[in-house]
Amino acid sequence: MASAETTPQRTFPQLEFTGAEAGLREFPGSRSRAYNYFTPQKLRATMYEDVTFDVQPDPERHLSQGWIYGFADGPGGYPKDWTLLKSSDWHRFLDPNEEWEQTIYRNNSSVVRQIQLNLENARKADAYAGWSSGWVTFVERNLGAWMHAEHGLGMHVFLSEQRSAPTNMINNAIAVNSAHKLRFAQDLALYNLDLSESDIAFDGGVHKRTWQQDPVWQGVRENVERLTAIGDWAESLFAANVVFESLVGVLFRSHLVMQISARNGDYVTPTLVGAGEHDYDRDLRYTRALFRLLTGDETYGAANRDVLQGWLDKWVPSSVRAAHELQPIWSQPQDRVVTFADSWAHAVSGFRGLLSDLDLSEPKGLAQ
Repeated sequence: MASAETTPQRTFPQLEFTGAEAGLREFPGSRSRAYNYFTPQKLRATMYEDVTFDVQPDPERHLSQGWIYGFADGPGGYPKDWTLLKSSDWHRFLDPNEEWEQTIYRNNSSVVRQIQLNLENARKADAYAGWSSGWVTFVERNLGAWMHAEHGLGMHVFLSEQRSAPTNMINNAIAVNSAHKLRFAQDLALYNLDLSESDIAFDGGVHKRTWQQDPVWQGVRENVERLTAIGDWAESLFAANVVFESLVGVLFRSHLVMQISARNGDYVTPTLVGAGEHDYDRDLRYTRALFRLLTGDETYGAANRDVLQGWLDKWVPSSVRAAHELQPIWSQPQDRVVTFADSWAHAVSGFRGLLSDLDLSEPKGLAQ
């Protein structure tokens, strides 16, 4: 008679808690709800620091096994050789504007709301009716042409830069810079459309021919298009925000349009251009902070200054030439409040002050 089958008994190891597992050990700050992986500049971290610092991982700080993603040609993450400049610690840069997602929406919505109200009030008051034909021509040709410069910088210069810098804080500041430029170009485009639909004889299409064919604007166009071809993200930022904007952008916006609009019976254009100048003031603030950090670096400062001096020698002549080729438009308005010589002197003075802040020497050919 066969013996009955017996079912084997399975055993499982018992869980044993020793108190050493993650989450059970006590350490300084373990009960804090405000723990950070970084040291804030002040006693407590700001909202800007909380939402930007260490959001982008870095093997030098947290990833012990290197970058978790890479590219087809080999480098992973954010290679530091994407620029000739070097830093002892790229994470030391913090945007003095403290820009993050909420601030860019809030600030830009405020600007757009202000501009829309100004344009609406201008239409109600028939503000364009008092413009002289000469001023209408100046705005349709030159302010319209500048729209292309702003769009080119925003879409093809700053937008391409903002992926390449080695920290989230730098990329975030450059991304906001790109948004500023694109929004300002859009403001000018909508203004052009508004004027085209008004009762004055305004040609809304001439700006394209001016940008592409007018000899006065070809130096600016060449300068902007050359900026779009720079591979080094820091050189691109430096050539655009430090050189081109100081010698051409501020020259046109602040030292021409802002100075002569009201004297030619135009109180609407300065509100748009003033918003663009305010954007640049903010963008220059972070740019100055970044390059001051690099020129003052305790290890690489001297080498960085040599690189930046080379970039000055390379890009200043292009912007000087572009600025001087614009000179004829200073004589176009009926009421000429300023001369090109005065406007150029103010632009150069501001540029020299910026170079002094960055501990850089004035390049040759500036005082033309």
